[in-house]
Amino acid sequence: MARGVRELIRGVRSIGLANMAASVRYSIIRDRMNARLRKRDRPTPAITPGDLQTATPTVHGARFTFEHAELEILFLAPDVIRCSWSPGEPPVPYAIADFAWSGDSTNLTRIENGWSLAGSQCRLELSPTGDLRFCTLTGRVLQEDGPPHLAGRAWSLESNLAPEAVVTGLGERAAGLDLRGRRYRFWNLDPGGGYGAGHDPLYLSIPVYYVLQRAGGYLLFHENSHDGWIEFNQRLKIHFEGGLLRTYFIPGEPGQALARYSDLTGRAPLPPLWALGYHQSRWGYRTEAEIRELASRFAEHQLPLSAIHLDLDYMDGNRIFTVDEERFPQLGKLASDLLEKGIRLVTIIDPGVKAERGYRVYSSGLEREVFCRRGDERLLHAPVWPGWCAFPDFSASETRSWWSEQYPRLLDQGIAGVWHDMNEPAAFAAWGEPTLPLDTQHALEGQGGDHRSAHNLYGLLMNRAGYETLRRYHPQRRPFILTRSGWAGVQRYAWSWSGDTESSWEMLERTIATLLGMGMSGLPFVGSDIGGFSGKPDAELYLRWLQLAAFTPFFRTHSALGTERREPWAFGEDTLTIARKALRLRQTLMPYIYSQAWVTSTQGIPLMRPTFWADPADEDLWQIDDQFMLGDALLVAPVLIPGAPERQVTLPTGSWVEFHSGEVFEGPGEITLPVEMDRIPVLVRGGSLLPLAVQGGINLRLTLPGPDGEAGTLYRDGCDGYGAYRLERFELVHDEGLIRLHCQTAGDFQPKETMQLEIVGENAGSIAADGQPLDRGERGWPLPPFQTLEIKLPYPGNLIQTAPG
Repeated sequence: MARGVRELIRGVRSIGLANMAASVRYSIIRDRMNARLRKRDRPTPAITPGDLQTATPTVHGARFTFEHAELEILFLAPDVIRCSWSPGEPPVPYAIADFAWSGDSTNLTRIENGWSLAGSQCRLELSPTGDLRFCTLTGRVLQEDGPPHLAGRAWSLESNLAPEAVVTGLGERAAGLDLRGRRYRFWNLDPGGGYGAGHDPLYLSIPVYYVLQRAGGYLLFHENSHDGWIEFNQRLKIHFEGGLLRTYFIPGEPGQALARYSDLTGRAPLPPLWALGYHQSRWGYRTEAEIRELASRFAEHQLPLSAIHLDLDYMDGNRIFTVDEERFPQLGKLASDLLEKGIRLVTIIDPGVKAERGYRVYSSGLEREVFCRRGDERLLHAPVWPGWCAFPDFSASETRSWWSEQYPRLLDQGIAGVWHDMNEPAAFAAWGEPTLPLDTQHALEGQGGDHRSAHNLYGLLMNRAGYETLRRYHPQRRPFILTRSGWAGVQRYAWSWSGDTESSWEMLERTIATLLGMGMSGLPFVGSDIGGFSGKPDAELYLRWLQLAAFTPFFRTHSALGTERREPWAFGEDTLTIARKALRLRQTLMPYIYSQAWVTSTQGIPLMRPTFWADPADEDLWQIDDQFMLGDALLVAPVLIPGAPERQVTLPTGSWVEFHSGEVFEGPGEITLPVEMDRIPVLVRGGSLLPLAVQGGINLRLTLPGPDGEAGTLYRDGCDGYGAYRLERFELVHDEGLIRLHCQTAGDFQPKETMQLEIVGENAGSIAADGQPLDRGERGWPLPPFQTLEIKLPYPGNLIQTAPG
């Protein structure tokens, strides 16, 4: 009872008494609307497809007609197969980025128990009652589905899961990396401030998952945006409340499968360099003077800072696309002054438009008829931060065009990026689900439909509108958008983060699995609120979260209104010193992170990867979710227990060199490393070339020993825009005490930085670049442009333990 009273008081303080009253009224209205809709959709007994009637070959596939259903199989490519069970409304293909697939030659033949449809790499077998098997050409069964069930508009399906299989993905989940053992819902939802481990659903659900098993891994994407659920136990069960049951099957190891998934749904574009730096945010930076003071304190304490985020505080009465001119009298000058210091301003934007006559955004939206309507054609209103609001229907191109016209009011004042929040979409509700009524009407590009099919698409389409706006408005800049919600394909438009987590050690640990799962769902640029969004982290929890976040793609501190300060100096001088070290380490790693971001943008694989990525055949790595890979070279083991004196780390196969100490370890296996407060264990894969920022240039840190073929990538350009670039690919070759480092270069960009080589793990006797001997400097060997470096080892195989410079 006391807890309920505390939550009520906290809610009133957060949203205001008027909005609390509105949330009660809205909940009554929403429940009545939903009840009318459900009354029309009375339960219907489930049926199976029945007996197979006809089997007809088609170009790149086949069509099968059953008594009660139809199955279409299409080989988009030898390793991308689409299966569609109908009846049901077809999805508007918002998730799909590439429609120009070459297909695959297929052969439809009768077999003993039905039909076989074989392509050049895969074969599907269909029984006369609708069982479907996905096999390799050699006969290994990768996935086996039972006949689906249709009940009214809803489809359900059961599939086999190998006993040893590990399943990961589904977008954002507050679960472990391996999702087996429970049910998850497909419905984007605001869980409220301070959610904890196990809470489901969250803001960004995607029906895509990867299965790791002995017979061979595969990825499945269900192109269905309806409400539904999936369950991973001894069998896999999946259910959607409507629409076609359309599935894309992609076999292969994790990197291969995710690359193909990104071919289908789109690749995340390369961000501007500044977006990969440190971002400071807080709900409660209320004035321009406070922002200026914040930037000054970062400079005073010699702390790197790339961006400051403005939450609701900058708006006039929480009305989107407005600025409170009393608290932020010169937003444009503030943005330009900060930019001179290398700091960008990012502003929050919600979808809810205050329903207020005279408010230009609302008035123009009414005039252009862009707002969602109810099933009875009345304009839909729901309460959010500014009070009762209308909601744009982003599933109409006219609405997205209108929405684009609003951004210049902020962009003209120098805003460098935007943060899309509350776009599940969220509404204030005193009880029940805090979102729009289910019979809210949506255009869906002329197809028409209600919120049951459009809800999960809402954030995706809001981000599409924002991204296309920024591309048009600043064609020479790369857009930066951060989003709380989305769906499959959202990686084409925006980054994401884990949302409003509680401040706890449990959520620090769970953050790793959540972010890894998002990466395995095609979302490569992800992060978390350092210290947790709500609550009161102590200095140790704050530091351990900061040290973890320094190795995640999105690196931001953010916290709730009314929480204690979360700036690096807020915990005292000792904590500030350690925080400074973490922030500077991130700056040191920027050439490596930027290069890996380029790899992500071209190959469609995540930056932050599960440990099993390094060796998918090693089953001992499959369920590890308390450490992770960052790119190809780094294995990061955050400290997740308060006061921990040591940290156990699981190594994949190969040589691994501790980043700070230079100590060499051989995997596979487990090691135990001592823990210090000012750093976390980080190991570098042997044979990798790690580009690091040093004053005036770049260190190429070559970690030895390592196998042939290893090395790395260095990508450089103007840090933003779409101009010239320089790409250098390095490959390592061993030859009896001589190591050759080959470099292939592409692009016309002329970098200004000098480069030098630093060797860790072995001692080099001499180095020559294209036959010319190099002299060693204070911190390494200064490098001219080269095609081949020859590194002579005076004592082949002699390992040294030296701290890297």
